[in-house]
Amino acid sequence: TIAVDPIGGAAPFGAFATPDLILITHIHGDHLSVDTVKALAGSSTVVVGPASVAEKFPEADRGRITVVANGESVKWGESVIEAIPMYNLTPDRQAFHPKGRGNGYVVALGGTRIYIAGDTEDIPEMRALEDIDAAFVCMNLPYTMDVATAADAVLEFKPKVVFPYHDRGKGGMSDINQFRTLVAKDSSIEVRVLTWY
Repeated sequence: TIAVDPIGGAAPFGAFATPDLILITHIHGDHLSVDTVKALAGSSTVVVGPASVAEKFPEADRGRITVVANGESVKWGESVIEAIPMYNLTPDRQAFHPKGRGNGYVVALGGTRIYIAGDTEDIPEMRALEDIDAAFVCMNLPYTMDVATAADAVLEFKPKVVFPYHDRGKGGMSDINQFRTLVAKDSSIEVRVLTWY
């Protein structure tokens, strides 16, 4: 069981087993809740995040955070977790997610490579990804990227399956049907839409 950026206390996660792994992408309140992580984590749960996340935990709890920076990787059992940069490219958005502060992740799990974008625009590091089986890609203006840009990036790195997520921005919900239509230019990519909110 893997939890990514859990917030909202333990109750929303009651149907799931205690996480074996918790990945935290960055410090924003809709991605990091120290109390939720502490409520969910069991004695053997591995918690992974960038240094900026570890600094938000009380000093007594920081030792349980496996700190990984952009470009680094860490073993998790037989799996490997790679920290992929996540950041804004557009000048007036760079303050939201500066390069180096947060992580996206590629988790190599039992022969399957899963990409979790975190909050990012269509950065070169995303477009250069290879052999991704499942990708979770955000699209919520003004904080990350728009639907067309997200679709264009997906068409370049070609995951087998893409899950659009984090699609609620200041203007409301992003148009996931438009995203699906744009990605359909490549019939080898399957778009799966889940209910996130």
